[in-house]
Amino acid sequence: MSSPLTELLDFDVAALSTKLRDRDISPVELTDAYLARIERTDPTLRAYITVTDTLARKMAKKAEAEIVNGKWRGPFHGVPIALKDLVFTKGILTTGGSKILADFKPDHDATVWTRLARAGAVLLGKLNLHEFAYGITSSNPHWGIVRNPYAHDRIPGGSSGGSAAAIVARSAAATIGTDTGGSIRIPATLCGCVGLKPTWSRVSRYGILPLAYTLDHAGPITRTVRDAALMLQVIAGADRNDSTSSRERVPDYTVNLERPISGMRIGMIRELNDELSPEVSQSFNAALDTLRSLGATVDEVSIPSLRQTGVMTGIITWGEALEIHEQWMRTRPQDYGDDVRRLLEIGMMTPASSYVRAQRARARTLSEALYAMTDHDVMVAPGSAIVAPKIGAGQIFDSREQPVDMVSAILRFTCGFDATGQPALAIPTGLSPAGLPVGMQIIGRPFGEVEVLQVAAAYERARGALPAPPEIQ
Repeated sequence: MSSPLTELLDFDVAALSTKLRDRDISPVELTDAYLARIERTDPTLRAYITVTDTLARKMAKKAEAEIVNGKWRGPFHGVPIALKDLVFTKGILTTGGSKILADFKPDHDATVWTRLARAGAVLLGKLNLHEFAYGITSSNPHWGIVRNPYAHDRIPGGSSGGSAAAIVARSAAATIGTDTGGSIRIPATLCGCVGLKPTWSRVSRYGILPLAYTLDHAGPITRTVRDAALMLQVIAGADRNDSTSSRERVPDYTVNLERPISGMRIGMIRELNDELSPEVSQSFNAALDTLRSLGATVDEVSIPSLRQTGVMTGIITWGEALEIHEQWMRTRPQDYGDDVRRLLEIGMMTPASSYVRAQRARARTLSEALYAMTDHDVMVAPGSAIVAPKIGAGQIFDSREQPVDMVSAILRFTCGFDATGQPALAIPTGLSPAGLPVGMQIIGRPFGEVEVLQVAAAYERARGALPAPPEIQ
């Protein structure tokens, strides 16, 4: 039987904002409910590296006083959120999931946190991740293995594994993740929540530990599409501290959320619709049928060079990550986890000419993607070829008992859209027969988040609620 406090955790941000504004819920009691949830679930899930309980209660009291006095700041006022532990928070431990930064406390805040704090959000803590965001399992050798809320013997995906696990486990109302090869969308797909990688440059990366400068994105991981839109509204926009941030006008991301998608054209990407596991294929095809039932036209499009983007983004990441980590690799190589150190060593052996060729190849992929969208509003693809693998599995087997490379079966669906910089949203399409989440991506034109969110919201309404993990039901 749930208590009144735990019932507070059932509300998404959109519902909470109304109840907080109308003073039906207190930010203090809401924050206490989330902190109690973290205390109960995190010894198993390891979604958090740092819990800022004292700060959270202080921020909640301030938010309550402001709301009582009529100083309403917007939908995130009094809402408890958490940040991937790459996001700088002044005076608060920010490790990057590493041993190297085990004692690092920044002297300034990241812009994404500055904007969320200004909007009145309450900081619950900093979330666990794959070390330095360089991997897709979130099996962190320094801060603990993050576990999937639907099955504790399964990975949550990465690198933003803690961000997605916290959403699904109800230990944060909304979270921030980062995405260099899929690190927002992969955990959202494997854990069963919404993850939005905005257009590259749409969200400032100032104060966020980088992995690969020309591929890194920051964005929301949330329960619902509307929550993702609301969070993007707060964090999007130009930032004088980030010279790569775009000055493109920030639209109202909620404007089309209730509109039907009848008449819209959706392209199913041919190169990302093969070698799917049976449960993913069945769920993805059912999702396409749902989109058609909503009046959209769904047909096939082709982006031929997507088949090479895994190699392309790998080479770019090897070079750019090494540039960031080169000094530590010379002085503290033993302090890296084995998998991350191996990737950085590959970067040491990758010639500069390969990096240049990989960067030149990006333009071709973007050109092909934009051509495929000439007469389509958005494109769709599975979020992964497989459901969440078991922790520690390097290789898995398909229904014919043939070996499948786990990394390729996941990463090839997402990394291409980091190379092109297009907005891409992961959304659950259901659960497999074994009760594991399955998801798809919705991809738009650069700065086309409004259309992506419109299609995602329409699909979400038609799909209905996703069954919660067993321990929450």
